[in-house]
Amino acid sequence: MSAPVTPAADEAVIDREGLAALVDVLRSRGFTVIGPTVRGGAIVLDELESAESLPYGWGVELEAGQYRLRERPDPAAFANAAGPQSWKTFLHPARVRQWRAERADGQLTFEADDPPTPRYAFLGVRPCDLRAIAIQDRVLTGGRHADSTYQGRRSGAFLVSVECTEPGGTCFCVSMGTGPAAGPGYDLVLTELVDDEDGHRFWIRSGSPEGADVLAELPGRRADDATRAAAHERVSAAADRMGRTMPEADLHQLMAGTLDAPRWDDVASRCLTCGNCTMVCPTCFCTTTQDVTDLTGDHAERWRLWDSCFDLDHSYLHGGTVRASSRSRYRQWLTHKLGTWYDQFGSSGCVGCGRCIVWCPVAIDITEETAALHDWAGRPADDGEEPA
Repeated sequence: MSAPVTPAADEAVIDREGLAALVDVLRSRGFTVIGPTVRGGAIVLDELESAESLPYGWGVELEAGQYRLRERPDPAAFANAAGPQSWKTFLHPARVRQWRAERADGQLTFEADDPPTPRYAFLGVRPCDLRAIAIQDRVLTGGRHADSTYQGRRSGAFLVSVECTEPGGTCFCVSMGTGPAAGPGYDLVLTELVDDEDGHRFWIRSGSPEGADVLAELPGRRADDATRAAAHERVSAAADRMGRTMPEADLHQLMAGTLDAPRWDDVASRCLTCGNCTMVCPTCFCTTTQDVTDLTGDHAERWRLWDSCFDLDHSYLHGGTVRASSRSRYRQWLTHKLGTWYDQFGSSGCVGCGRCIVWCPVAIDITEETAALHDWAGRPADDGEEPA
């Protein structure tokens, strides 16, 4: 595959050479390319200087509270489910300095931080994460008070989505309507195929004018019906192999009707309120501020940091913390994610990526907890307990 695709084409088939060219083209256009790579026993997101850093031949085994790398029998680069990071790490950073102040000769001066905005190209955005970015767009750029840091990083970002052909044991994107096929919002989308007959290849399509321009620079061949059919078949098969499912119910209504369910006490007895689920969640957006100073008192800074509704101070009002118990804090997280998010933003705040299940140190499973609430809500009244 050495001939470039003609500019009029909005789809093509590329091989590993074409994928390497994609990274090179994006870098030549001034993008910092971020994609999956193996480091520290996990598949993480980091800057890619070339496509050779992609996790070729690596998969993952996922279960509640468990994450393991495993070698694959093929050279697939994207046949692995979501890792510990999401693209939120780059669009909505965990630490942002907002301003600094200096005192000298009796004068106090303030200077707002205005660092250069990075221009990112994200390679390997899962369909669930593509939806998560759209949700964060709604939260952080919608309404009257847009987040300038997020807005600046998001406005110049180039998204290369990769459809899911091998879901993990904790994935449930089908239940949330977010995958495994890619929805709108990408500049380019890939479907990876590996077989003995036709080898390692990618069906690539453009979703924006800039995506079409990049596609025109890649070596490849015209897409054919056989490749399209194979890609659709792999994605469709992935939809039937989800490791988890949510109950078939109106989750918004379910959360509102089970606020007094005894299951909240059960999960609270296990929850450490560590906040891991909110840190790895691709849509959680809460922040707090922290003021720091040096020992002389002549230099001070204000930093914006990720916050979590599991933190005691998150619900602090004058006189004390509103949600002092682990029961109330877990209930706040789950009912907001699956319920009241609809009231605020018009959609669920969960995309079914399963990260909160994998990275919970005590293996609490959001699908299991929701199913338990659903069972309680649907049973007859018993022993004085009124179901919703």
